[in-house]
Amino acid sequence: MDFEAEQELFSIAEEHFKANQYSEAEPILNQLVLKSSRRPEVFHMLGTVYYDQGKFNKAIRSFKRALEIDPGFTDSSIGLSVILNDLGRYDEGQKVFDEARAMLNTKSPTSDASLNEKFATKHDELGEMYLHHNRVDEGLEQFKKALALTTMRRPEISVSIAECYIVLQNLNLAIRELRLIVREHPHFVPARLKLGKCYFDSQQIPEAIENWEAALRYEPQNQAARDYLRLAQSIQVTSLNNPQLDL
Repeated sequence: MDFEAEQELFSIAEEHFKANQYSEAEPILNQLVLKSSRRPEVFHMLGTVYYDQGKFNKAIRSFKRALEIDPGFTDSSIGLSVILNDLGRYDEGQKVFDEARAMLNTKSPTSDASLNEKFATKHDELGEMYLHHNRVDEGLEQFKKALALTTMRRPEISVSIAECYIVLQNLNLAIRELRLIVREHPHFVPARLKLGKCYFDSQQIPEAIENWEAALRYEPQNQAARDYLRLAQSIQVTSLNNPQLDL
């Protein structure tokens, strides 16, 4: 296949892929593979298609082939890492991800905002997986890495960091983290709710009430804030046996 014919097929496949028309893209991509295409993008798109179809082994092979052609093709590194984590192969997934980061740092010492956000999302996903499996310290490490890379999702990731501190029974650090969030993002209600819970569990009822009242100012219909506030207001500040809340 000459270059112009390959380029035409690639453009058509890419157009279908970007439009999420995977069933139309797949046969064209396979045609390019049969013609010995050495474009990593071809194998990356195929890996994504196979992942969407639940064909994980084929997806893994496709992403690995993209990385054989271009070890620095970070989109395939991220895709491969996601699949390995989905399959419970966490250590392998982490290794792939770390190698991608190292390769990126070697190739481009200057940071790229879009790539940083992709890596932040990946660290966040890994953190959620670790937290779900009660590997809290490892989850906390991943959330902190995500926070250092993102500019778009700082409040959400900071709440996850606070949640790790709560699980580790360190309410002081959780409160400190959440106070920073509400100071920088006063309208972010999930942080207000979580901070109120931490204050309540620390028997700091006036502070809990203050944050839940603030949450209701921003979201007057927030039922959780209403319920918590109603309960807190019925508790005497001097009570030594405050009930625990689930959030």
